[in-house]
Amino acid sequence: MPVVKSNRSQIVLFSILTLILTAATMWGGRALVRNSETLVFAVGEANGPEARFAARLAAVLKNNSSRLRLKIVPNADNAKAVAQFDRKEANLAILRTDAKIPSRARAVAILEHDLLLLISPAGKKIKTVTELKKKKIAVVADRESSVTLIRNMLELSEQPEAAARIQLAPPGSTFDKLFASGFGAVVAVVHASKVVKDRSYEQHARRGGFTLNAIDAAKAITRKYPALSEETVTTGMLSAAPTLPEEDIETIGLQWLLVAQSNLSTTTVSDLARIIYENKAELALDGGFASKIEPAATDKDAFIVAHPGATEYINDEIKSFVERYSDLMYVALAALGIIGSLFATIYTKVTRIAPEKASQLATAILDIGERMADAKSLDALDKLQDELEAIIRRVVIGLRDGTISSDGLDTFKLGYEFVRDEIGMRRDHLKRHPPPQDDKVVAVKTAQSA
Repeated sequence: MPVVKSNRSQIVLFSILTLILTAATMWGGRALVRNSETLVFAVGEANGPEARFAARLAAVLKNNSSRLRLKIVPNADNAKAVAQFDRKEANLAILRTDAKIPSRARAVAILEHDLLLLISPAGKKIKTVTELKKKKIAVVADRESSVTLIRNMLELSEQPEAAARIQLAPPGSTFDKLFASGFGAVVAVVHASKVVKDRSYEQHARRGGFTLNAIDAAKAITRKYPALSEETVTTGMLSAAPTLPEEDIETIGLQWLLVAQSNLSTTTVSDLARIIYENKAELALDGGFASKIEPAATDKDAFIVAHPGATEYINDEIKSFVERYSDLMYVALAALGIIGSLFATIYTKVTRIAPEKASQLATAILDIGERMADAKSLDALDKLQDELEAIIRRVVIGLRDGTISSDGLDTFKLGYEFVRDEIGMRRDHLKRHPPPQDDKVVAVKTAQSA
């Protein structure tokens, strides 16, 4: 009985240790699957929209308990940030489509649109691009690259006279001052999200007005320059009273894209895309930047091809957890089997009292069989029968309590059945042929009879 009690306590210990091992394995597997990954995000100046968006994204990732983390690296300007990305020193960057596009850049999301607003003095409509080429143009933008963009779009020569006709407007310039200084047209390159909040257009319209012109060759220009996109200035977008424009006007524009390195894993970009698209409101900046995040173009002929991870999410083709980690789970199950067997062996050898094998008890049964030949009476057979039943009872209880293992159980069973049948046959033989009675016993009985 002490052996039984000891094994029972060891079985409880075995169960507890197994649960601890299972929990540790599950925790390790979860840590492996959800291991944190830090992405380097190259941005422009620290207070620029790219840096502020990156900071918002970092906060959203943290608030959503994502395994992804961001390391934000500011640069002097956006061009240097894109160059850092091109050198493979960053995983993520934000670029405008007129920038020098790194060959390894893959689109994750469209964060913003820039509109090209073609503005002329009130009552002086510009009907064609050809007419625009003949005018002196002021470009209202926050970067010199916009001037180069307009010059290339209009296909003006690099001659000094032609170049001088397109100039970057000084900061704070108004349309009135620009027109008064001899500019025949103004091209404002502005964020679409900012236009709807900018009250200056309404103020200009009330003071005397200006003319907002459509770009008639928008479709042809965008075909020739894939970096540009067709855009629409909707009715009342610039001013509600007076209504400006009075009807939808076609123009061209640029896109701001969040891009990732092409070698970034599909799983990582899928997780990133999911966080971005499901938390658009939290990512929008106060100035309007990224207020209408859109899916990246997944067409194969897109100007910047979408990352496969973003494509999976956009097209709702993300693999389920089981599909994604099936190989890992198979390996984990195999590892658990090996670990379980190893620890079971350790528990048996170190903590448990080793159970007796059923085959070892077959020797005791065969010993009963050998002594059966010496049994000359039914009483002697009954004693042997009791010994045999005691052994079988011990085996049944031992198998239940773990003091006896099932190793060699078939051998034990064969020996038991053999000896049991032999005892039965010996019993029948003694009943048919009882042994001769002892002479002293006969004499006593005769005397008692007399």
